[in-house]
Amino acid sequence: MTKTELQNFLDEKVDLYNNPKFIESDPIQIPHQFSIKEDIEIAGFLSATIAWGNRKMIINNASKMMEMLGNSPYDFIINHQEHHLEKLEHFVHRTFNSTDLVGFIKCLQNIYKNHNGLEAVFAQHQEANSMQKSISEFKKTFFEIEHHNRTQKHISDPMNNSAAKRINMFLRWMVRHDNKGVDLGIWKSISPSALSCPLDVHSGNVARKLGLLTRKQNDAKALLELDTNLRRFDANDPVKYDFALFGLGVFEQF
Repeated sequence: MTKTELQNFLDEKVDLYNNPKFIESDPIQIPHQFSIKEDIEIAGFLSATIAWGNRKMIINNASKMMEMLGNSPYDFIINHQEHHLEKLEHFVHRTFNSTDLVGFIKCLQNIYKNHNGLEAVFAQHQEANSMQKSISEFKKTFFEIEHHNRTQKHISDPMNNSAAKRINMFLRWMVRHDNKGVDLGIWKSISPSALSCPLDVHSGNVARKLGLLTRKQNDAKALLELDTNLRRFDANDPVKYDFALFGLGVFEQF
């Protein structure tokens, strides 16, 4: 395929998958259940954090998390007392357990009480066409309070050569704004042009088959290569192509 043919092909797939039907089988449905900004971003952050493995299980466990937080995640995070955390004791999703969830609740409380919320922390270190330094700095701020060492593994650091798939997916949810109804687009202080594709097994394999990626590992170097190629198609909104790559991989077994 020529560059124009490839772009047209990908644009068609974006249109196919970037619509409300996509929400039905995707963890993005969890933040869509809320209307208050802080509830949306916290629900999105916690859902994205456990977004690996079987998608149905991710959605079920993310829903359980919201129930444990009284379906008012912001209110719970700001106002909980120590004894309220006991109800989180039996939560587990893969290697993310109740110890991690309690740690995340306390770290999020610090973010909202002392750093003006998630959007402010991520926006602070954004660069012209990359959120990777911002993600790394976010991790430092998130874990600045006392926490269990084991919990740190649940937030990736691009400066350690991680593709940080789940955080990049969360940022796509919060930042991208179009009229399609999938991504929530509630953060206005970060430009969609700075976002990176949530690179995982599916999107990576499709990208390699389409000649958008040559590196074999799904790491930060591969992400930079993929982002660079996607920006040639649309510098203002490169991450819309995540819909095409993900859809081709998961729904079409491309």
